[in-house]
Amino acid sequence: MSVKIRLQRHGKKGKPFYWVVAADARSKRDGRYLEKIGTYNPNTNPATIELNLDSAVRWLHNGAQPTDTAKAILSYKGALMKHHLDGGIRKGALTQEQADAKLAAWLEAKAGKVDAKKDGLSKAQAAAKAKAFKAEQAVNAKRLEDAAKAEADAIAAESAVEEVEEAPAAEVEVEETVAEEVAAEVEEAPAAEVAAEEVVAEVEETPAAEVAAEEVVAEAEETPAAEVAAEEVVAEAEEAPAAEENNEEAQA
Repeated sequence: MSVKIRLQRHGKKGKPFYWVVAADARSKRDGRYLEKIGTYNPNTNPATIELNLDSAVRWLHNGAQPTDTAKAILSYKGALMKHHLDGGIRKGALTQEQADAKLAAWLEAKAGKVDAKKDGLSKAQAAAKAKAFKAEQAVNAKRLEDAAKAEADAIAAESAVEEVEEAPAAEVEVEETVAEEVAAEVEEAPAAEVAAEEVVAEVEETPAAEVAAEEVVAEAEETPAAEVAAEEVVAEAEEAPAAEENNEEAQA
């Protein structure tokens, strides 16, 4: 019977959780297994792996073949390294103490790498959190600024509405002033009409001037009487020699 070290899926939809099991290669993936040797949770960063190192190495010694994912997990936890060192011990190349020291050094180096990754992730998370907090502060400041601006705009709008409401009163006052001026002009209009009537009366009195003109014409027509008077003067002048002759005869 061939044995495989593989993953058996558990967990809910979208949140998988795996068991690391040694199972018959002919069984289904999520079917019967021979032994559960660990767990694998990929939902965390870094992934959480728990493994029974001795059980995993024993199954490797017995010829169990891990799948690709299971092989990566066994390598990550040092099971393959221990299996390799145990082979050196069997061949006499290493003692148990040397193999244990090398395994401890390897595990310590691996733990340091894991801790460094965790620290880097923690720093990255802290930086991301600080950045998010700063962005949130900026958003809050912008929100407060917008609120203050909106309040100022509302006050300005109310002032404009009040000015607009006061404008009709001013227009009414202007209209009343214009109406009063128009009324005054209307009241003054009769006086102007009277003046116009006086002008008309003067125009109507022009016949008197015509009468004066007619008198002048009449005087001009009376000029023959003057001519008659002139003729009388001429006649007197003619009679004057006769009077002189009479005077002379009297003297003689």
